[in-house]
Amino acid sequence: MMDNAKTRNVTADKAEQIKTNNVYNNCPFCGRGTSPLLTPYPGYPYINYKYFPTYMYVPQYAYPEALRLIIASVSGEREDELFYNYMLSVAPPAQKEIVAAIRDDEIKHNKMLRELYWQLTGQEIPPAQNDAFQPPESYCNGITKALFGELAAVERYRKILFGLEFLPYRNMITEIYTDELKHGSKWNYLYTLNCSCSMPQGAVNHTL
Repeated sequence: MMDNAKTRNVTADKAEQIKTNNVYNNCPFCGRGTSPLLTPYPGYPYINYKYFPTYMYVPQYAYPEALRLIIASVSGEREDELFYNYMLSVAPPAQKEIVAAIRDDEIKHNKMLRELYWQLTGQEIPPAQNDAFQPPESYCNGITKALFGELAAVERYRKILFGLEFLPYRNMITEIYTDELKHGSKWNYLYTLNCSCSMPQGAVNHTL
């Protein structure tokens, strides 16, 4: 009896293995013969999702995009420097400290991202081409640009986080994107102080 039960279990295991392999052999991302043991969960990332695609949340698939976004995040370093110099030159005296604190955080972020990229790849981030800086038309336009820039940065850092498994690196990105959320609140505060009455009622300017 024991031998019969053991034989049935082995047969069932083989049948399940064949079924799983069939799923992976039809996976457009995995290619034929991919071992299920090398994938996050059975069927991943088979194209027939039930509710929502999930491959972009798995580090091994998100990692290349994370590296690209790290480079993109520091590519505007010089433009950011000129932007903050402009904002500090036109900010009311009582608000210069707020703008300077945001600028200092951004300088720190660039250093952290450069260090992170070097540790991940063993390479330096290539220098970016510096485009001509166009200062905002006004202090309020600069605040609006900065506010929506911070919101876009949060989404960018979230995608970088998806590609990292090592906890200290994830902690670094968590520090950066929570700083960006803090900056968004500060820019919103400055907008309320300086600009909320300067636009016609109902008008919304989302120009970046």
